[in-house]
Amino acid sequence: MTDQAKQTNTPGSPGLCSQIREDWIAHGKDWTLPGFRAVAVARFGQWRMNVKPKPLRAPLSILYRILYRRVRNVYGIELPYSTQLGRNVVFEHQGAVVIHGCATLGDGCIIRQGVTIGNRTLDKPLDAPTLGNNVNVGAGAKILGKLTIGDNAVIGANAVVLTDVPSNALAVGIPATIKTPREASTS
Repeated sequence: MTDQAKQTNTPGSPGLCSQIREDWIAHGKDWTLPGFRAVAVARFGQWRMNVKPKPLRAPLSILYRILYRRVRNVYGIELPYSTQLGRNVVFEHQGAVVIHGCATLGDGCIIRQGVTIGNRTLDKPLDAPTLGNNVNVGAGAKILGKLTIGDNAVIGANAVVLTDVPSNALAVGIPATIKTPREASTS
């Protein structure tokens, strides 16, 4: 069980309904958006792991698998329940979005279409990126390997990020080059 799933029922943390309401607000109060639906299904998947005993969890797991496959196949957003999701994570567009099950997305992250956040090599299948808070990921970006993206970083469209990105920096290009805030404003 992920740390995020454990946090769902800890004192002081929002419950499933509160989290989904926050996500609904973050997605512009539009329950029809594929991004909102993907996040809601992932939150439900995390929540169901806390249901005890296991026989009571089984029908919820079947429902989760149906919903997960629908979101993946219809909207093209692959967001497993084991991904650690922060609060107010927004998936702005659908299509070709793949998030590794061991990845961590901090609070307020924005993910766009065509983004892959995953492992870099087959021999290290559990290596996945960690995104800090308020990371803005452009369309088509690829963030690969066990690396950290700092708070308030911006990942440019179609960038291929293979190294850590410090807080408040911009990563652009293939492979991505890192620009500090001062460099980004003068370019």
